[in-house]
Amino acid sequence: MQRFRSIMSWVWPIVIGLVIALLIKQFWFEPTKVEGTSMDPNLSNGELVVQLKNKPIKRGEVIVFDAHGEDPNAVAGRKYVKRVIALPGDTVSAQNGVLKVNGKTVNQDYISENEQYATNFPSAAEIGNWSSLSELGKKMNWSRNVTDKVPKNQYFVLGDHRSVSNDSRYWGFVDGNKVMGVVKVPFWGSTSQQRNINQEWKHFFD
Repeated sequence: MQRFRSIMSWVWPIVIGLVIALLIKQFWFEPTKVEGTSMDPNLSNGELVVQLKNKPIKRGEVIVFDAHGEDPNAVAGRKYVKRVIALPGDTVSAQNGVLKVNGKTVNQDYISENEQYATNFPSAAEIGNWSSLSELGKKMNWSRNVTDKVPKNQYFVLGDHRSVSNDSRYWGFVDGNKVMGVVKVPFWGSTSQQRNINQEWKHFFD
């Protein structure tokens, strides 16, 4: 019995620690590695960030989501990191690099002017300006949800590196059930990253 108690005295803390770690990963947060260059210059390929779970999503925040079933070309298990531009019920347009949500001009000072203009010219087809989501969807042949407003429980997302990003312009909206968490840059990130990723939602409109 004494030996059993001795063993349990160090086994229990390990078990409790594992349970706490699993609960944190399941319900609160976990580390996430950025893959690809679609969020340059604010997030780099291979960069380690934190993914907050079960957090309300705001315009301007960056999310990680399961891309399989959203992007027709995404394989099972593929995760994308993109910026939320529009919420359910929002309208979106892009004219000469000026991005508008519900008729209001979006503050895009987190990317260069060239990348702002690139919003209008997806590399797959130079679609030019688009005055509504339905116009964009028809031009890009979205397979579903070609509507003027973002549907219920869905999001319109863009990468910050618009010149190369494979995002909602090409394949449409992200289902809320696919969202895995909101991305935050931890203390080891740069000041500009923390501002452009963590705080952009506070001044989303001009």
